[in-house]
Amino acid sequence: MWEKVSISGSKVTSNGNLHTPVLGHEVQYWLISERSATILDCTVGYGGHAELILESSKTGTKVIGLDRDSKAIDFSRQRLIRFGERIVLRQGNYRDLKSLLAEAGVSTVDGVLFDFGVSSPQLDDVSRGFSFQREGPLDMRMDQTVGRTAADLVNSSPEHELADMIFQYGEERYARRIARAIVQERQRCPLKTTGDLVSLIARSVPASYRHGRIHCATRTFQALRIAVNHELDFLESSLRDATDVLTSGGRICAISFHSLEDRIVKHTFRSLSQGPEAILSILTKKPVLPSQAECEANPRSRSAKLRVAERQPKVGTL
Repeated sequence: MWEKVSISGSKVTSNGNLHTPVLGHEVQYWLISERSATILDCTVGYGGHAELILESSKTGTKVIGLDRDSKAIDFSRQRLIRFGERIVLRQGNYRDLKSLLAEAGVSTVDGVLFDFGVSSPQLDDVSRGFSFQREGPLDMRMDQTVGRTAADLVNSSPEHELADMIFQYGEERYARRIARAIVQERQRCPLKTTGDLVSLIARSVPASYRHGRIHCATRTFQALRIAVNHELDFLESSLRDATDVLTSGGRICAISFHSLEDRIVKHTFRSLSQGPEAILSILTKKPVLPSQAECEANPRSRSAKLRVAERQPKVGTL
């Protein structure tokens, strides 16, 4: 089905304060064809990729967007309202993509997009507590109606669990120092805000680390966000479920922002593309990276990696 459409004149960025999708041009290249299609956007967020797809594709193309963040769904509903029935939005976790598709009356799709991580509007919203650069509550939940907050984790988890979490999910070399400092501090006073945690991290690591190229709190905040939202727990199974609902020749695009996510995507695609029962063909031998121009325009895109695979014809089909 993938007869390429020219996208040289496509809109790749959003205007005003709208969310700018990472690797938007590249997503268009891999997911948009000359034919009408149904695309599942498993992490629709604030609608950036969905808008690009709908604007650049045939009028019969439909996007089904999922997100567990109710604020993101509400924003996307208004942003994409002009597309009418071509956009269907559902609040929910992509781990439940099969049941959410069933609710929408859809059994198969022609393309799937995952854009892992946190969006710029979420980072910039101080009430969410995702950013170490802004003072706010230690929340970090994608869905603020359920689950434990980052404050719950840092104020109740045993020291060894905190250390393991920060080391594994954040790849933080000073994980044990930071975990020890958290436990000592919470005995005096619970950690409630992002500022509380940033200040504690800065005090617990060497001076040279505090003034390094990467902010000393970056990896700890990443680790807590991943743990709070269980971001890696269902990633592989969700990629497999997405492959199951793809039509023959359908494509799956996955954008990751750190090595743990990318490793899972890489290994899952590889597993599904090997052996006599292989059901995927890998289209990107190496991950696609943002251009220098995109990195300069949107510094948060610098760590993004895109991998793409295609569903092979199903058994019994030509």
